[in-house]
Amino acid sequence: MKYRVLVADPSLIARQAFESMVDSSEQFQWIASVGSPAAAVEYLSQNHEADIILMDIINKNGRVDGLTAVKKLRRDWPKLRILLVTSLPEVSLVRRAGEAGADSFWYKEEQEEPLLSVMQRTMKGESVYPKKMPVVNLGNAVSIELTERETDVLRELTDGASNQEIARRLKITVRTVKMHITCMMQKTGFRSRLELALQAQASGIVIPYASGGESV
Repeated sequence: MKYRVLVADPSLIARQAFESMVDSSEQFQWIASVGSPAAAVEYLSQNHEADIILMDIINKNGRVDGLTAVKKLRRDWPKLRILLVTSLPEVSLVRRAGEAGADSFWYKEEQEEPLLSVMQRTMKGESVYPKKMPVVNLGNAVSIELTERETDVLRELTDGASNQEIARRLKITVRTVKMHITCMMQKTGFRSRLELALQAQASGIVIPYASGGESV
């Protein structure tokens, strides 16, 4: 018996590509496609069944609601295998996906392993996550040159937070916030915090937490 596959992706082209790939497999059977994580939850709530879901982290409005959906899927359908897919290079997504309960994680552009192989391993009970993050340019720097704390500050900065707000949210001093911003500007070559924030968000290196999370 083939494993039943549910696809959830905001892109019609991506959905069609996944459907074609699944249909060409001897181990998997495509059963349905929806346009968002919330729609996937709704589909399963209508007594439809699936063995594995290929789910993009974002919805058609660009909101990062896949992580919220993972938690509900894990709670309500514990036997369902959840494989998150994304084009976003956001540095925290792999960690947050694991914390939410996703079985596996796959980058659409940075493919360390074919998707069907990841699906097969996932159905065998393995948790398959990328060994390295995508490298993205940010001015004169690349994403891997930023420290974890710098990316935390950068994420808050792209959310429009002031130095005082960033310090409060991250439980650090305002002086430390200023130091991290100065270091990032030196690394990237940007001349203002606004330019740094705009370019960081445009590159997808960080996504403001406030921008993600539809109720599902």
